[in-house]
Amino acid sequence: MLENIFTLLMLVMLQAVLGFDNLLYISLESKKAPEQDRKRVRKVGILIAIGLRIVLLFLLVSLIDYFQEPFSFLTGDFKDVAEFAFNGHSLIVLIGGGFIIYTAIKEIWHMISKHDLTQDVEAANSKRSKSANAAIVSIVLMNLVFSFDSILAAIGLTSDIENPTTAFIIMAIAIVISGLLMLILADKISAFLAKNRMYEVLGLFILFIVGIMLVTEGGHLAHIKLFGNEIVPMSKTTFYFVLAVLVIVDVVQGRYQKKLLAESQHAKMKQGEGSH
Repeated sequence: MLENIFTLLMLVMLQAVLGFDNLLYISLESKKAPEQDRKRVRKVGILIAIGLRIVLLFLLVSLIDYFQEPFSFLTGDFKDVAEFAFNGHSLIVLIGGGFIIYTAIKEIWHMISKHDLTQDVEAANSKRSKSANAAIVSIVLMNLVFSFDSILAAIGLTSDIENPTTAFIIMAIAIVISGLLMLILADKISAFLAKNRMYEVLGLFILFIVGIMLVTEGGHLAHIKLFGNEIVPMSKTTFYFVLAVLVIVDVVQGRYQKKLLAESQHAKMKQGEGSH
């Protein structure tokens, strides 16, 4: 009994650690919905995702060999140029990573584009109102992509439990608890980004790196070799190190800009006093 409780706590911690990038995506994606619907979008998206995660867990437990076994029609060896052996796991991770990279680049371009500033307000509102349900769908789908590895890790952690039903129940409880934590933290992260809009750019670049991490992991799972060089996955340690560097650079740059602005204002005040 105590061993099962300890396993459950480990699973919840695992889901929490692996879920940070997921939370960031949820917070940024929900901003595409109308303001009055954003909280509902986050809640509905996460709640649906919790249910689908449990379904995904059941499928993975039942069909784990199918997801890991390479598809015979998606394997190839083109001499020294490229080798690959795609399986279900690698395809899901690659598609998810590619979609996240596309989303991040699109949002960054949207931020720096001047065209959107001259758009008709009515058209912009129409576009936003359509995106509420689309945002929920995106949150659910990407939640499943992010949860794929954490569920596989959970299956590994519970492999010592002899009773398969007990193992499944423990993993399902961990998914529900981590989903509820995500529900609480998603609102807090969204509120923080709303108050500190300058961190949106940082968030998008972190999301871009998440996409790269997933693409490299998918390439590794598919055993892709380009010109004899195997695709090496970006480790979580490297990801968190890069994340820390980005945050530090952003904080230092923000403070330096404030210092330059204060110096500029001080110089203008001195010039004003000198002219009198």
